[in-house]
Order: sequence, then structure tokens, then C-alpha cells
Amino acid sequence: MPHTNIKILTWFNFFTDFKFYAPVAIIYFTRVSGSFTLGMSIFAITMISSALFEIPTGIFSDYLGRRKTMLLGAVSAVLYALLYAISHSYWMLAYGALFEGLSRSFYSGTDTALLHESLAETGNEHSYDEYLGRVRSMFQIALAISAIIGSFLAQWSFPLIMWLSVIPQLLCVFLALRLREPRFKERTSGNIYTHLRKAYRNFIHNKKLRLLSTASILSEGMGEATYQFQSAFYNTVLPIWAIGIVKTLSNIGATISFRLSGRIIKKYGATKLLFTGTLYNRFINSIAVLFPTVLSPFLMVTSSFFYGITSVAENTLMQREFRSSQRATMGSLNSFGGSLFFGFAALLLGFIADRVSPARAILGIQLVSLTIPWLYWKLYNHTKAVTVGK
Repeated sequence: MPHTNIKILTWFNFFTDFKFYAPVAIIYFTRVSGSFTLGMSIFAITMISSALFEIPTGIFSDYLGRRKTMLLGAVSAVLYALLYAISHSYWMLAYGALFEGLSRSFYSGTDTALLHESLAETGNEHSYDEYLGRVRSMFQIALAISAIIGSFLAQWSFPLIMWLSVIPQLLCVFLALRLREPRFKERTSGNIYTHLRKAYRNFIHNKKLRLLSTASILSEGMGEATYQFQSAFYNTVLPIWAIGIVKTLSNIGATISFRLSGRIIKKYGATKLLFTGTLYNRFINSIAVLFPTVLSPFLMVTSSFFYGITSVAENTLMQREFRSSQRATMGSLNSFGGSLFFGFAALLLGFIADRVSPARAILGIQLVSLTIPWLYWKLYNHTKAVTVGK
């Protein structure tokens, strides 16, 4: 029988990303701020503030509990949604981005640790990848529904979609209050700095985790920055109302990917899928922006069919390498690097787009991010060598 927390996490994930402004966020931020660079800087502030809070909130989660940490994340989400809704200047958006970063840092590492420990409590930790795929698919379902509605409403009123986006975050507070702290969780004690040092040493001495972490940081930085910027490129070849359709198709593809991820990973192997998925993503996005037409956004959508699979594969491999007593802290250390790199990539995308074009900005990022499939290829060879050695 599924743990109660898993049911709550499923709906929590849904409402966390049920944002009517999501498909046109870069367009809204650019209109308020006045440039692509400043618009992308809102995403950068979110991720950099998330990076700064990552480690303290990860330690907070390991020491004081998953439920309290998730609740604080939900309260922070309500605050950022309200600040975005009342924004009439760049600085108000920036304050909202700070709270969004805080919210993300509370969730980061804690949500997956809570899922893993809840499964372990009922003896189902061996099914972690399958449950993670199901729970994470709710993000995409929420984005798909809110994208199609939000893009149509945005034609008449951006303030309306911003205010409507506050409601789902309030529901997350209610759901967080219903979470239960897993009894299975190994409580952390002792000096916080010792705890952090042990988590850091595991990254340094574990080659497999080091390769995974480096690839994850680069993927988070360049991949997420590109995803958030895509709507700016879409708007050069499509009207605003059509952006929601493209985003919805992308989210549907990712939902299917998450749902099937457990079975596909078991059949083909996590490392092979990470290499194939990231290489395809680089290739199809490069072709789409190199020859920009009305079909380009729909070509980019096809990469979503790998998104859920690679996301679950990467997280599953990492959870196997994490130590139980430092699970959230180690996840936060990894997210810390990814968030910092995102801030750099987001500003770079906006800067290039202001001076050249959104299409060329995305193309440049795709070329640089070819390092990601290369790292996964190294991971595959390392894993194979270790297996043979045994």
C-alpha cells in the first residue's frame, strides 16, 4: 500500500508548478524590465539565491525534518507569487525572485529524500525510480494545463494570470501541513560543519558521483536556462496564444517520459539513456534554431520525450551514491552548483539575445553544452570498467 506521503507529494508537485504565467514568464519579465538581459536576470536571481540557500536548507532538512522544510518552502512560494503579481518594476520582480530561490532551496533535495525515506519505511525503496517518475510527472501535467490556459489569458491580461498563480501555492501550504515525518529517517547529530565536510568528501572521493554531479550541474545550468528562454524564441515565429500549445505539447511529452521512465531505465540502463537523451537534445535544438521557421518550436518539443527519462535516471543513480544520513545535504550541494551555473547561463543568453537574436543565443548554448553527453559517455565507460573489474 502506498505511503500517505507519496499521495500528498503527488498533488504537492502538481500545484507547485501550476503557474499560469509559466509559458510566457520571459515575455512578462522582459516587458516589465525592458530587455532580455534584465528579464533573464530574474531567473538568474532565482537560481543564484537558491544556490546561496541550498546548503543551509539541506542541512536544516537533515537535522530538523522533511515536513518542516517542505512547509517553509510552500510559505516562501506564496510570498514570491504575491510579489510577482504586484510587480510594476524590475526591483519588485527581483524581490519575488529572491523568495522563489528560497522556496526552491527548501524543496531541493528534501522532496526526493522524503520520497526515498517514505518508500524505505514501507520496504519499497527498490521501486524508487518508478515512484519518482510518477510523482515528477505531475510537474509536467500541471505545466501542460496551466500553459494552454495561461497563454490564452495572457493575450488579454498579464496581471490576471499572475494573480491566479498565487492560488496553487496556497494549496501547497495546506498539503505540506498534512505531510508526516518518515520514521525510517536516520537522524543526524553532531557538528554541522563535520556533517557538511563528510558530504563534500563523498563527492571528492567517489568518481561516479563526481561525473554525475558535474554533468548534472552543467545540464541544470544550460538546459534549464534554455528552457526558460525558449518562449522568447518561440515568439519570433509564433503568436503568444500558440506558445501555450507548444509548451503544452512539450509538457505532455515529458509527462509520458516520466511515466514510462522506470520501465525504460530497467530495460536499457540509466547511463546509456543519459548519453542518448542529452545528445539528441543538443542536436534537435541546434537544428531548430539554426533554421528558424514556424516548425522550429515543434521540433524542439520532441526533446521532451527524453526529459523525464534522463531526469529520473540521473536522480536514481545519485540516490544510490548518497549516504542516508546526508541525503538532502548532498542533493543540495549538487543543486548549489547547478543553480550558480544557471545564473551565469541565463545572463549570457539574455545578453547575446539583446545583441544578436534569441535564435543565435540558444544555438551558442547548445554548442557549449555538448560537454554533457561527453561526460555521460565517460560515466558509462567508468561503470562498465568497474563492473568488469568485479
